[in-house]
Amino acid sequence: MDVFGLLGNPVGHSLSPPMHEAAYDELGMDARYVTFEPDPDDLGRAIEGAAALGISGLNVTIPFKEDALDHVDPDDLAARIGAVNTIDFSGDEEKPPTGHNTDAAGVRRSFAHHDVTLAGKDAVVVGAGGAARAAAFALADAGAAVHIANRTVERAERLADDLKGSTAGGLASLESHVSDAEVLVNATSVGMEEDVSPVPAEALHADLAVLDAVYRPLDTRLLREARERGATTIDGAWMLLYQGVEAFERWTGRDAPVSAMNEALRARL
Repeated sequence: MDVFGLLGNPVGHSLSPPMHEAAYDELGMDARYVTFEPDPDDLGRAIEGAAALGISGLNVTIPFKEDALDHVDPDDLAARIGAVNTIDFSGDEEKPPTGHNTDAAGVRRSFAHHDVTLAGKDAVVVGAGGAARAAAFALADAGAAVHIANRTVERAERLADDLKGSTAGGLASLESHVSDAEVLVNATSVGMEEDVSPVPAEALHADLAVLDAVYRPLDTRLLREARERGATTIDGAWMLLYQGVEAFERWTGRDAPVSAMNEALRARL
C-alpha cells in the first residue's frame, strides 16, 4: 500500500483527505491519505520519520510551508516562492526529499480550466502573504504583467521586487489598476468571515477574470459583484482542487481523476 499524507497543525479541517481518497478509489489504487499533526518544533523529525516509514508523499500546510524549505531540496519554483506545500520522497534516499509548491499550479490550472489565458495580460494580486506569492509567481511565469496591492505597502514592494518587473502599491491602488486589468486574484482572507470584498465594486468589469482564493464561502461578495458586471468568476475550490491534482500527479506519475476529486471536494463545502 502507498501512503500519502498531510503535515500541518491543526489539520482536522483539511479537505485534502477526501479529495485524494476519491482519486485512489476512482483509479483502483491501493493507497491511503492520512494526516499528521506534529509539534511545530518537530517538523524536521516528522519529515525524516516519514521517509523512514516509506511514506510516498506529503502535503504541507500551515504553519509549516516556509519552515519545510530547510528540510527538503526545493525545486526552483518553491525556492522562489519561499514555501513548500508538497514533498516527494521518490528520489535518492541518501538525499533530502524534493519540495514543490503546487499552489502556483493551482492558480494557473484554475484559469486554464475556465479558458482564461494569462500570457500578455495585465493582472492584479490582492495580498502579499503565502497564497499571494504563489499566485503572483504563477501569473508572472505565465507571461502576465503583475501588480501587487496590499495593506502593508512594504510587503507588496518586497514581493514585486522578487518577481522582477512587477509593480506594487497599497489598497488605494486597487481601483485604478483593476479597472485596467484583465486578471484579478484575491489572495487574502477578506470575504471569509464577513460578507465584504477587498476590491471596490466600481472597478470590476466584463473583461475581467476573477479568482478568489477564499473557498468558505464559495460564493464570496467579490465573486457576486464581479459576476453581476459580466466578469468570468472562479471560486477558491478550483485552486484547492488543482493544487491537489498537481501533487497527485507528481507523486504517482498518473493523470489525476479531476472530476472525482472535484466532486469529493465540493460535497464537503
